[in-house]
Amino acid sequence: MYDQVMDILERSRYSVLSDGDDLEQVFRLRYECYRGENAILKNERRIMTDAYDESPHCIHVAVEMDDMYVAALRLHLISEETLSSPSLEVFPEVMDLFRPGQTILDPTRFVVHPEARRNGLPLHLAALRIPFLAAMHYEVDIALAAVRAEHTAFYLRYLGYESFTAPRPYLGLTKPLGLMTAKFKENRDRVLKRYPFFGPVDDVPHANIRFPSVPGVYDAEGQLVAQVA
Repeated sequence: MYDQVMDILERSRYSVLSDGDDLEQVFRLRYECYRGENAILKNERRIMTDAYDESPHCIHVAVEMDDMYVAALRLHLISEETLSSPSLEVFPEVMDLFRPGQTILDPTRFVVHPEARRNGLPLHLAALRIPFLAAMHYEVDIALAAVRAEHTAFYLRYLGYESFTAPRPYLGLTKPLGLMTAKFKENRDRVLKRYPFFGPVDDVPHANIRFPSVPGVYDAEGQLVAQVA
């Protein structure tokens, strides 16, 4: 598995997206992936997007291979200054875990191109590096994962998540999602020891991601911006 993931990292690039054309490609990839699993209804525009895509604390990241986006997800950083995200809307009780000064990461709309799945490429592992690296960069305390029931075993085994709630209807999807949580700082080293490809890869510099600042919340180094009363 390690060699397969490293091969993917050699052949691919990570892109933090802000341009409208690039985002539309991601929205079309989402639509294709979710429609392929009958997880959303058809629409004439053949795109999948919602208001959370335009949140000021939303970061879109895609995996590019052979001049096309083959995987993508979005990240919402939750802090005392940004108390909103897709999963918080559906699972508000998760805020019971939140403590002042902490940061929660909410990765959503995780998609991998259907052709890559058919070809057996482990792009899901390359894509899951995105929230893991983001959690390292922004010093996240709690990582969330809204997933279908059949995917919970993967998150338990590979990333040290725990089930938090049973599946429930989720933001325009026809299939329910349950919420899982991970105490990232407690789990990080254990995960990296078993699966080092989730972390930074010095031998493949382009496999690392330059995460942006989040205006008014996080600076370019991933540090919380001091708030003035």
